[in-house]
Amino acid sequence: MNTNNKKLKIAIAGGGFGKKVHLEALKESNFLTPVAIYHYEKSQKSILEKETGLEFFHDWEELVKSPEIDGIIIATPPESRFKLAKKALENNKNLLLEKPVSISSSEIEELQRISLINNLSVCVDFEYRAVPLFLQTKKLIDENILGDIYLVKLDWLMGSRSDPKRAWNWYSLEEKGGGVIGALGTHAFDMLNWFFGESIKVSGKLATSIKKRPLPNSSDLHNVTSEDVCLANIELSNYRSNPIPCQVSLSSISRNGRGFSLEIYGSEGSLILKSENQKDYVHGFNLKYSNNENKIQNLTADSCFNFKKTWTDGRIAPVLRIQNLWAESILNKTPIIPGLCEGLASHKVCEALRESSKSGLSIKI
Repeated sequence: MNTNNKKLKIAIAGGGFGKKVHLEALKESNFLTPVAIYHYEKSQKSILEKETGLEFFHDWEELVKSPEIDGIIIATPPESRFKLAKKALENNKNLLLEKPVSISSSEIEELQRISLINNLSVCVDFEYRAVPLFLQTKKLIDENILGDIYLVKLDWLMGSRSDPKRAWNWYSLEEKGGGVIGALGTHAFDMLNWFFGESIKVSGKLATSIKKRPLPNSSDLHNVTSEDVCLANIELSNYRSNPIPCQVSLSSISRNGRGFSLEIYGSEGSLILKSENQKDYVHGFNLKYSNNENKIQNLTADSCFNFKKTWTDGRIAPVLRIQNLWAESILNKTPIIPGLCEGLASHKVCEALRESSKSGLSIKI
């Protein structure tokens, strides 16, 4: 990496995942350094300055025009991301965006256009692409160890919102980017794209199981419009063979559910990547392979895929890897993967699923 011993100066927008995960990862980076944090509420100034030690901004215009900032990590709720990202790109700031990137595909396409015109690097934080056993799975698929792939089944059944007493917030509203599709589906559909190829046809059903939640610090109930269950049938393109049928089940209300499970069945064998750990979505994965002789092997990741350092919060290590890919792209002026192309592909599946659930029809992408 051509760094010229210069660390890029990075601002963070968002006090949740941005502060808890991105900031901790930035502190460990050899190529990036955190210098500022943004929050739209000026009242957060003293709190965030004390917690982070960073310069505080609540005026987005002032932040994006600062010559001291090389890039910005936007980890705000989804509804605000497009407006913030567009203004930052127009002021020549490189970006790392949380997912979902925006509320609509058309907005993502507009961000693509501006970033290409201004020759800027825009990364999307699909951090499962940086997790060792996911990298190992990708390698084995690419080596054609499974032969022709007959079926893919992905279950992601979590219980983070299984308690109906959990307070209402933006996540409860579909129109603000909330729901299990935005939280888990964006990752799931990116995995499928990365492992196998683009989704070309989608049908599915979305459901809202818990239809009301209490407002914060109140017993008053407020309507929930976002989905907490998603069932999908997806046809995946595949340059090696015929399109691959895929079943996806997503849930945020499965108390003590099975967690994450990806099953891949092919003509020469099967792979199962899974984790029952619902408290940490990075630690706890295991990978099993069985061949046509029904011999089951527990697989480990190649040493080159392993993290040099891990944290109790398993999210930090893969996010640091994504941040460093972003830094390499900025410093060497090379394309970034995962970027807006990957973010757009994932979002188009989300939109197709919503359309299919409402119409009852299969949707071509």
